[in-house]
Amino acid sequence: MSGCRGDTSALDPAGPSAAMVADLWWVMLSGAGTIFLLVMALFSLVLFRPTVFANISAKQWMGFGGIAMPVPVLIALLLYAFVQGERLFGAGTPAPGVTVKATSRMWSWDFSYTIDGKSAFSSDTLHIPVGEPVRIETTSMDVIHSFWVPRLGGKIDSIPGQTNSIVLQADVEGTFGGICSEYCGQGHQQMTFRVNSYSRAQFDAVMKELGQ
Repeated sequence: MSGCRGDTSALDPAGPSAAMVADLWWVMLSGAGTIFLLVMALFSLVLFRPTVFANISAKQWMGFGGIAMPVPVLIALLLYAFVQGERLFGAGTPAPGVTVKATSRMWSWDFSYTIDGKSAFSSDTLHIPVGEPVRIETTSMDVIHSFWVPRLGGKIDSIPGQTNSIVLQADVEGTFGGICSEYCGQGHQQMTFRVNSYSRAQFDAVMKELGQ
């Protein structure tokens, strides 16, 4: 339960992508809870009222309890997860106005920005404008890492020789925790970064300062 709160809680979303992750978690929990309650209800009836199901054969039990009851729920959860996953990675969203390249290495993150033809750089702190979608394009200089800002969106692997992307958006100004969620060696636990979201005017000012 301690992992469900705090700066890296996926259940305390601060942006639309993270809200989708949280919604998916709650839907999956509800589906799993529904199946569990149905199974426990049947178990209780069989245990305390065995005569109720005396005329049901083993094949009927397997057909209903093993197929007819759980499979539709699992299919619905799977379809919902696919839809949420496509939206999470930017399908159907407006083209981001800001693109940031996130380069990972043991045990740090470098971020490079190109705004109106001008470049800016930062290390271990990602700067984004609030209320705007931002495309993160990530790659690695050594081993596989994973880019994750729990309160803003899902995870994306950072792989040597390959560029993967994810769209994030912060709905509020503030600072959010980011981590590498793929074990990458003895320094893995210290491979963290911060995400600062600002008003557009303040973001432009930060980019100007970083580009000097």
